[in-house]
Amino acid sequence: MNIGNCLYSDGRWKEVEQLEVQAMELCKQVLGAEYPDTLISMANLVLTYWKQGLWKEAEELEIQEMELRKQVLGPEHPDTLTSMANLASTYWKQGRWKEAEELEIQVMEIHKQVLGPEHLDTLTSMANLASTYWKQGRWKEAEELEIQEMELRKQVLGPEHPETLTSMNNLAYTWKLLGKVQDALALMEKCVELRRNLLGPDHPHTISSIDTLRDWEMEMSSLSKKPTQQTPATNSRALSTHNNPPEQIKSDYKPVTGGKRWALKRVFRRR
Repeated sequence: MNIGNCLYSDGRWKEVEQLEVQAMELCKQVLGAEYPDTLISMANLVLTYWKQGLWKEAEELEIQEMELRKQVLGPEHPDTLTSMANLASTYWKQGRWKEAEELEIQVMEIHKQVLGPEHLDTLTSMANLASTYWKQGRWKEAEELEIQEMELRKQVLGPEHPETLTSMNNLAYTWKLLGKVQDALALMEKCVELRRNLLGPDHPHTISSIDTLRDWEMEMSSLSKKPTQQTPATNSRALSTHNNPPEQIKSDYKPVTGGKRWALKRVFRRR
């Protein structure tokens, strides 16, 4: 293991950053800005900025990297799409939902065209966009995507796969916020049952779903005891006291192909 990886493993981000800045500048001078190793060194530095919460520094470098990848690899290359999705994630971290949304729509549409609607990267890009709609309170648009994503995950991964169950969980929350309380309760109940069978009763995801379902049922019971008539809208407002954003399926950041540090693909779901 080299010095940079040792520092990275220890979380010594400033020291890692200094080494990666040197490596990136050297690659630019010797190989040129468009050379693959240079682009990888830029991506490495971006991730180190991410680890430190340096979103503006990450954003500036990601824009450069994305544009260079478009020029060198083309707009539909997987690494270009990864850089676009990563930049969207950086906008997301800064609460810049519209800018994140614009990029995520592009990524999703290209994934559909190039990979097909059932590819896991396509499904992840749908989940990303749905969670961006979620952050903007655009429940109907989130619902439409979440239903598509959940049904496709059932077909591709199976109804009991952990990512399918995450999709069910997220859709249940969206239905709750739309006032579709009975649908939300039924879907969360199914999610609890499947998670208990698949993950066990003590798994954090199972416990979270059980707690959520119990809270919703208690709130519904409390509402039913009140003498005043409840409408779907008031039910929705009353049940919004524990609004949790969509669950996260995988890690926040996906390194581009060729990076030596990570094997994990970035597919972004937010908490």
